Amino acid sequence: MAAATSTLSPITPSQICSSKNGLFSPSQALVVKSGKTHLKRGLKIACQATSISADRVPDMEKRKLLNLLLLGAISLPTGFMLVPYASFFVPPGTGGAGGGIVAKDALGNDVIAEQWLKTHGPGDRTLTQGLKHFLFNFSENLKNGLFQGDPTYLVVENDRTLATYGINAVCTHLGCVVPWNTAENKFICPCHGSQYNNQGKVVRGPAPLSLALAHADLDDGKVLFVPWVETDFRTGEDPWWA
Repeated sequence: MAAATSTLSPITPSQICSSKNGLFSPSQALVVKSGKTHLKRGLKIACQATSISADRVPDMEKRKLLNLLLLGAISLPTGFMLVPYASFFVPPGTGGAGGGIVAKDALGNDVIAEQWLKTHGPGDRTLTQGLKHFLFNFSENLKNGLFQGDPTYLVVENDRTLATYGINAVCTHLGCVVPWNTAENKFICPCHGSQYNNQGKVVRGPAPLSLALAHADLDDGKVLFVPWVETDFRTGEDPWWA
């Protein structure tokens, strides 16, 4: 009997806990029974320790926090960079005071209709800062000091009143700013020779389209450019820029 007892191997806590998974042997059961009170207490403690270490990762919360901080650090500057590019592709408003912009002179001052007519006679066509059309060449606007909006001609009629439309000065060929030629009574592009009549309708290529239009309204005495989305009165067609 003594010889049989000496052949039993000692039981470790991991072997006792493995009994829950069906790995507990009958020979180990004898040893457990002989030290019932002591081993049960040890078994409970050892198994609890094993369970905690398997189910819980101490650094998981720190990892989640670091991931959130990293995501925020990347998203914030990316968002700031994307906003200007996104707005670049958004068409202007469709009309009304909310969709317009106050015209500004070469110095960046608001254009007051009454004051403007005192210094600009009949037939005058002078560049002002107008609406921004996203299809045009903005490098030309920068070069001409009109970087906040496209250069737009404010037209004075022969009866010394402001025309109800403004003419966008950006050539529809390659985006050059087209000057007004008083002697020829035309807009003549200096880049490739495109020509437009006094209302901005194309009369000679290579420009394929007429100059864009904008409504020139009055708001509390100030000239307000509003997007033109109606039929182009010069061609009878839908506006290509809308």
